[in-house]
Amino acid sequence: MAIFTGAGVALITPMHEDGSINYDAMERIINFQIENGTDAIIVCGTTGEASTMTHDEHIETIKTCVDITKKRVPVIAGTGSNCTETAVFLSKEAKNAGADGLLVVSPYYNKATQAGLKKHFTTVAKSTDLPMILYNIQGRTGVNINPETMVQLAKEVDTIVAVKEASGDISQVAQILALAEGNLDVYSGNDDQTVPIVALGGKGVISVFSHVAPRQMHDIVIKFMEGDIKGSTEIFFKYLPVMKALFREVNPIPVKAAMNMMGFNAGSLRMPLTEMEDANKEILKKAMQEAGIID
Repeated sequence: MAIFTGAGVALITPMHEDGSINYDAMERIINFQIENGTDAIIVCGTTGEASTMTHDEHIETIKTCVDITKKRVPVIAGTGSNCTETAVFLSKEAKNAGADGLLVVSPYYNKATQAGLKKHFTTVAKSTDLPMILYNIQGRTGVNINPETMVQLAKEVDTIVAVKEASGDISQVAQILALAEGNLDVYSGNDDQTVPIVALGGKGVISVFSHVAPRQMHDIVIKFMEGDIKGSTEIFFKYLPVMKALFREVNPIPVKAAMNMMGFNAGSLRMPLTEMEDANKEILKKAMQEAGIID
């Protein structure tokens, strides 16, 4: 059974002016998401700036998210690292914190072989009994998890149940689903590829766009799955300019700017990320206004 079906939000980590984590703002964002149809909360991923967190912050953020969510929707904790030992440690701590699943990115910088990836993911998966989603995003990690590797992992390790596919390669997504024969769920890792991936048999999306329009992203997925293709694509096409604007600069720079425009007190970013450039911010603001998200 899928960890979730629909749209899960890849949660930002709001910050105070001094760079510390703003848990009050996080609670408001999580409640807004759940009240407006988000199907899962994915905490401490790329969008959550987990790579700039200390281990203590990382664990505390997962615990806080679990406490705020109160089992209303699944909480999936990002616990990936380029160090297998660290990924194992964070995965065990996420289990202790009450997370419902893990999101584990392929090791970045190391550029492991497919054999290395298989050993890494197997070791992390076997460190807990939580269901695990592989995270494939070559643009950030420097390595692609080949479809054959994903499917082999899913068939050999019971707790490896899904992949967040952010390669941008629809042909690869099709190959994964063809090879998997139902043994591996696929979630889109790119908002603008949600409909094509769901059309191929994907279970939904792990979304940045859900921050600003959670109900709409949920509806895009569920309407399509229920056979309302026209209704799904109408919403999708309406909000596609916003999805594009949210990636005019590297994630999560634009989405934090968007959440601040909406009054959610997302705060600033931790270095080396910097604030969104004014010209790009105006493009984002205009797209959100035209879509009716902000006035």
